[in-house]
Amino acid sequence: MIDNGLRRDTPLARRIKERIRRDGPMTVDSYMSACLWDADYGYYRRQQVFGASGDFITAADVSQVFGELLGVWAGVVWQGVLGAPNPITIVEYGPGRGTMMRDILRAARIVPGFSNVTRVHLVEASESLIELQTATLSEFRHVLSWGRELDEINPPAIIFANEFLDAWPVAQWVKTASGWHIRAVTLDARGDLQFTAIDGECPRDAFEALLPGAPPGTVIESQRLDQLADALQALSERGPIAFLMVDYGHTTPAAGDTLQAVRAHKYESPLTSPGEADLTVHINFYDLASTLHRAGLALDGPVTQAEFLGALGIVERASRLMAANPARAAEIETGVARLLAPNGMGGRFKVLAARSPGLPSLPGFSAAREQSAVPGPA
Repeated sequence: MIDNGLRRDTPLARRIKERIRRDGPMTVDSYMSACLWDADYGYYRRQQVFGASGDFITAADVSQVFGELLGVWAGVVWQGVLGAPNPITIVEYGPGRGTMMRDILRAARIVPGFSNVTRVHLVEASESLIELQTATLSEFRHVLSWGRELDEINPPAIIFANEFLDAWPVAQWVKTASGWHIRAVTLDARGDLQFTAIDGECPRDAFEALLPGAPPGTVIESQRLDQLADALQALSERGPIAFLMVDYGHTTPAAGDTLQAVRAHKYESPLTSPGEADLTVHINFYDLASTLHRAGLALDGPVTQAEFLGALGIVERASRLMAANPARAAEIETGVARLLAPNGMGGRFKVLAARSPGLPSLPGFSAAREQSAVPGPA
């Protein structure tokens, strides 16, 4: 985590300081939630956070091929796994500007009969982003709905989450000279934000078993994703589902502080610009897969983004696009190379899928067929 000591006096920083003076230190997950979702000054209450003019770029911004491949993938899953020709709902968690869903729905038209039976449900809490999504998806307005929960839809369903869980608030614990404590945000002697360690509920025995002899300063994180797993499991009980998530993170149990802030495409301390920088964490795919597995869902993956997109035929799709659009050939080639770069998005980003128990494996995960993400059947 980068921290040069700089603190900007944002409106949300002032609100958070008032809360700390009144109520005491804020846990890291509470701080992260406030920075992203405060009703007045939260980061996602703003519109211009995505793309070159915002703070970060997603795979859908890099190349239209990303969303198009997911659209064809969804059609294949509908045909072979989820009961075509039955109606189906496509869900996206955190759809941003709607760019990926637009590309998904346009590509889905090539799958015979798929578009005719598809409804779309966007899980979104930001009114400003809903306005952007409405504009981006105007040609599909007749099939769109918005909400905040999965229980608002009926299966069969395909659920996408691209760079969504990295913004799911994370709880942190830190090892000090006196043992494990909750990590929190407080004020220093000057009244500026700083991290601290506080007493509270802490699974110390489990941490010592996981990291025996860990030195002071060691941080353990947990996103507590049971709520998501329970929602998917409850939906699965009402009918068949497939869940596909893409995000950056690691696939083995690990310790470390991964909380980071990005503003204008540059990293800074999470304490520098509350409400004006995007706060994210690296996904622990081992924990996520374990949580989904405990909820009774079957798993595919994780695999790297490059492996998944390669299995879906990204090179062939890009070649056809370049042949049909010679003027954009260099742009298309550059975008696809970025999606597949082993030291960039292609390797850092992982893809994990979950499905209703009893359904066949989902396409795109042949690279992970020989190994399961968690103990037990896949």
